[in-house]
Amino acid sequence: SEFAKRCSSEWGAPGIGAGKSDRGRVARGHPGQKCRSHGSGQALILEGMRVPLFPLNTVLFPGGPLPLRIFEPRYVDMISERMKADAPFGVLLIREGVEVGPASTFETGTLARISDWYQGSDGLLGVTAIGEQRFRLLASERQPDGLNIGEIEVLEAEPRVELPAEYSHLPSILDAVLDDLGRLYEGLARDPADASWLSYRFIEVLPIDLEQKQQCLENDDALDRLSLVARLIETVRQ
Repeated sequence: SEFAKRCSSEWGAPGIGAGKSDRGRVARGHPGQKCRSHGSGQALILEGMRVPLFPLNTVLFPGGPLPLRIFEPRYVDMISERMKADAPFGVLLIREGVEVGPASTFETGTLARISDWYQGSDGLLGVTAIGEQRFRLLASERQPDGLNIGEIEVLEAEPRVELPAEYSHLPSILDAVLDDLGRLYEGLARDPADASWLSYRFIEVLPIDLEQKQQCLENDDALDRLSLVARLIETVRQ
């Protein structure tokens, strides 16, 4: 569909930059359409955990894929250590600054675990990570090599929410979009009957600005996010 083509063209292919794809650098959504942040109601399941941080110009959601191409030594070493330990790292959206230097970030992010890796013909390390639980950043410190280490509290995973009948048309739309995106979503388990999963996947691919995506990450109301998705789809289709 034309809608699927627009979403896939906005997503972009994995790029080289500071280590991520151009995903997220997209057009702004319709004025007034926002996700409300419900961060104060998020339950904690683990506090005081320390993880390496990867500030990026992208928003990673639980269950979503993150393609990375890495050339900075601090991140090559970090990714290698995380793969050996089978341990996650933290992804945070940059608020101010750049990926290749000092940057301030939003406080809510997503843990990412590496699911696949390859060595590119250009010698760069390529990995795909999958989003796990959301977390809140409590404090961070910058190591001499430039790698940021964060003390975080892990937020409880959202419960499964059965998809209301009023949104029964959305899974087929998302299927077309994900199929059009190709390899990135080929091996991803799909659960379109779960409103939480469905809303996260839509927010990943819809052409909305990064701050709006961040608001949706901080919003723990799946039906509220789906309401936004339905409105945005109508806007994109116009």
